Amino acid sequence: MNLADAERIRGWYEAKGWRLAQQVEEADEVVIVSCSVRQSAENRVFGLVNNLKKLKVQSAKFKVILTGCMLRYPKRWLEKKLPGVDEFKKIKEYTHNTKFIIHDSNVHAWVPISNGCNNFCTYCVVPYARGREISRPFEEIVCEVEELAKRGYKEITLLGQNVNSYGKDFEKDSKRQRIKDSKKKISASMHLCNFASLLRQLHEVPGIEKISFITSNPWDLTDDIIEAMSLPKIDRYLHLPVQSGDDEILRRMNRRYTVKQYLELVEKIRKKIPEIKIGTDIIVGFPGETEEQFEHTVELAKKVGFEKAYVARYSPRPQTAAFKMEDNVPDKEKKRRWQILEDLINQR
Repeated sequence: MNLADAERIRGWYEAKGWRLAQQVEEADEVVIVSCSVRQSAENRVFGLVNNLKKLKVQSAKFKVILTGCMLRYPKRWLEKKLPGVDEFKKIKEYTHNTKFIIHDSNVHAWVPISNGCNNFCTYCVVPYARGREISRPFEEIVCEVEELAKRGYKEITLLGQNVNSYGKDFEKDSKRQRIKDSKKKISASMHLCNFASLLRQLHEVPGIEKISFITSNPWDLTDDIIEAMSLPKIDRYLHLPVQSGDDEILRRMNRRYTVKQYLELVEKIRKKIPEIKIGTDIIVGFPGETEEQFEHTVELAKKVGFEKAYVARYSPRPQTAAFKMEDNVPDKEKKRRWQILEDLINQR
């Protein structure tokens, strides 16, 4: 999502006649698109800003602008922690009325379909950093992909914190409108604005050869979506975050499924699409995670046979519900558990 934001920010600048600097020292403005998912991501921003500040002391005269997820913090706090930043600017200030987008590839393009999240997993800062889920208009996405195809792009990746729930906010808006005016009917097309119908529509775009998407949550991956995933152009790789293989940890993470339900979903998907490869996200060292609970995750990983996994060591994030829980798994133990899963899944 941050890569997609960066591409749109670059397009915003180039639409105004700016060009991309080849070296930082040559720039008039340096824009940092920050991530806040883990503390390590924020630490990299602190380090980068510090290095840029040193460059400016030496000779460079660029303005440093911070945007992205770290703007969830109060501006006064950011100014104190990041005195090397000259301006704090929200993403929407850059992407509003963007006339064109500059993609880093000539073949593949990132295409956001929604932004924000309504799920509030207890460890996750996204709902606070990016706000509640807002879906892009159906027609706008289709037009963007059609334009990409005309420009020679063959592959697209649809982006959302949870692509499965794309369009649900349209339904809520329609219901509110119906309450306001009971004489009006919800348009039939509104009911078609869901993720499965979006996949089917984009599958028909001439020139597009491969459609990928991230990320799907296990609890709302419907049969309709699975059916749409079986279309020939849809990528045969599915990223399906499990986070833990223990029911108690899943409950405390506010993940709305059990290990059994996750395994049943995987089986259903593989039955419909036998050639599918499944990747996942896993968090080790969540507050209170015992050795036995971790072993349950290892067992699940062996059962599923993940193609790859993004394994993260739990990092407390301010504002989240888990931040109030005791972070009682030592860093050394988190690293050990991380290594076990890394070797099991990613080093085969």
